Amino acid sequence: MMHKNPESRFQKPASKSRLMKIYGSFLGMAVLFSGGGCRRSQPVIEVDVARIDRGRIVEAADKYLNEAPLTITAFPAVRSAGGLHEFYSEGDYWWPNPDDPDGPYIRRDGMSNPDNFDAHRRVMVRLSLIVPALTAAYVVTGDETYATHAMAHLRAWFLDDETRMKSHLLYGQAIKGRVTGRGVGIIDTIHLIEVARSIKILAEAGIIEGQDLEGLKGWFAEYLRWMTTHEYGIDERDRTNNHGSCWVLQVSAFAQLVGDEETLTYCRERFKTVLVPNQIAEEGSFPLELARTKPYSYSLFNLDILAAICQVLSTSEDNLWEFSLPNGAGMRKAMEFMVPYIADKASWPYPPDVMYFDKYPIRQISLLFGGLAYREAGYIDLWGTLNPDPEEREALRNFPLRQPVLWVGG
Repeated sequence: MMHKNPESRFQKPASKSRLMKIYGSFLGMAVLFSGGGCRRSQPVIEVDVARIDRGRIVEAADKYLNEAPLTITAFPAVRSAGGLHEFYSEGDYWWPNPDDPDGPYIRRDGMSNPDNFDAHRRVMVRLSLIVPALTAAYVVTGDETYATHAMAHLRAWFLDDETRMKSHLLYGQAIKGRVTGRGVGIIDTIHLIEVARSIKILAEAGIIEGQDLEGLKGWFAEYLRWMTTHEYGIDERDRTNNHGSCWVLQVSAFAQLVGDEETLTYCRERFKTVLVPNQIAEEGSFPLELARTKPYSYSLFNLDILAAICQVLSTSEDNLWEFSLPNGAGMRKAMEFMVPYIADKASWPYPPDVMYFDKYPIRQISLLFGGLAYREAGYIDLWGTLNPDPEEREALRNFPLRQPVLWVGG
């Protein structure tokens, strides 16, 4: 696909008036997060994310202009109890029982079974790479060619009758011989968080309008309703580890897109009354993640998810970054606990992950969000040294926010 104007990538954004509605005068420059508290003695931090990431954004988006939409309907799941339009995945850590090869699968925590069906997850991750990159490219260049191609993918996934995905996850994380789906499967749609953010940005810029916007918001409103009312959604919500965190972040992102203020308020309260008390220890660690066979990557993942919750939900009146329990447990302590082990993984005092330990850390979004919230330049400097585009599937699976220009532009 050709650009409308091949030189537009090297000019000032053509649609700056539209983008100004979203990003104000900085157009991708993050100045201390508006809801983040800070110590007054620390200077204001400015991070020009658009400048930092422009090259990688445009390079990826140019590649994705040649990628046609592809949805779950292209990959029939023969073991699924659902239909062609229903997302299906199988639990990562479930394997054939060597003592009963034809019987129910057994669990091996932390050990991913490469023979399980994951085509739907892979194609959803593909969507989560393409649409945010194209949206980010529109943000930093103003070239509507990128936005137009992003819209083609959105129509295929959420609007077109022949290829759309149904707005539920009844068949996520199935286990052969045991269950056709589980509440924990809802974690698979963390890869729709940045897709929803992209829709919000393109709508505010006037790119998505009319029936397309109504249809996209309608799909996410339906999924939000299912997540908050179905027994699987309730089960996932009530998980006390990273699954509960991911439920709150997804619900927050989707509620923000559809304008559901009541649900956003609920999520703020859940962060303070459920997530922090159940997950963050007094010194800032995540005991439930440390107890797993991948304590390092799960701790990084949960820190990213909680930081993203603070970024999405914090307001000047209700700043989640500064919330803490009487014993001091909160996001500040969580950052202070984990950042030294991001800077120097060799100092990690717990067992190494049973798989993929060498693939981390990557460019953890918590470093950028937390650095802005707490005016910690060291966090942001560290963020800038890490790999923003991991290729390992396991790392991609646990890295749903990859385009920070969509989140800290103003």
